Amino acid sequence: MSQYYQKDLFKDKVILVTGGRSGIGYAIAMQFLRLGAKLMICSRKEQALEIARQELADYGPCHSFPCDIRNTDQIAALGNEIQQSFGRLDILVNNAGGQFPAPAELISEKGWAAVINNNLNGTFYMSQAMAKQFFIPQESGNIINIIANVHRGFPGMAHTGAARAGVDNLTKSLAQEWAQYGIRVNAIAPGTIESSGLYQYPEAIQQRFEEAKRENLLGRFGTTEDIANAVSFFASPLSSYISGTTLYVDGCEHLAGDRNGLIKTLRSMMQS
Repeated sequence: MSQYYQKDLFKDKVILVTGGRSGIGYAIAMQFLRLGAKLMICSRKEQALEIARQELADYGPCHSFPCDIRNTDQIAALGNEIQQSFGRLDILVNNAGGQFPAPAELISEKGWAAVINNNLNGTFYMSQAMAKQFFIPQESGNIINIIANVHRGFPGMAHTGAARAGVDNLTKSLAQEWAQYGIRVNAIAPGTIESSGLYQYPEAIQQRFEEAKRENLLGRFGTTEDIANAVSFFASPLSSYISGTTLYVDGCEHLAGDRNGLIKTLRSMMQS
């Protein structure tokens, strides 16, 4: 919970959270506002984004700007909006992304390209643009990438597993290249998180989730606040000597448990 941090921890800090209109991104945005930040959220769906902005504004100064992270022209427009509204950017949280469950042999060329373009390419485009416009000239900045539990692969979602693993490696590369500019880059790998996105899957997959919850060594799934707390740590001076790392927030899920549960469920659904 946010009360574990000082209420003015991010006072005068300008923070961009991509995919901030719902789920994990929304929780991250809310926590930053509660801790004194000035916030910009972006998402592709303009109407839903505006609703989220209005709700979040109850916690602090929140701006929004529609942006598809796969589109570099839209990212440039977002950067200009941040420049006009705040004059600087201190922290970027790359949270936007998307995927769908499917056996690898059934992922179409279009489906594969869409997930890679969104989760991997979009993260790079956003990081590069904000670094060039803000972080490198300022000689300071902080990038936090939200990925996924890909430590032992991601059967049933090979496309996002590949993309998120790419972002994991990108995190290490950018941390080394941009350290000379005072930029830190880290990643957070959530396990299964109790959020709005979890309940969009078919019933059979949700039943598999319930089995996975019982199998988790800590006996539960994570919450969006668990991820927001980890993001706040990486965003704060408390982690000032940490860069190029990935923190798994998953109740040991990356070390233990059946990684084939999802793909088994998908194949069972296909046969029924």
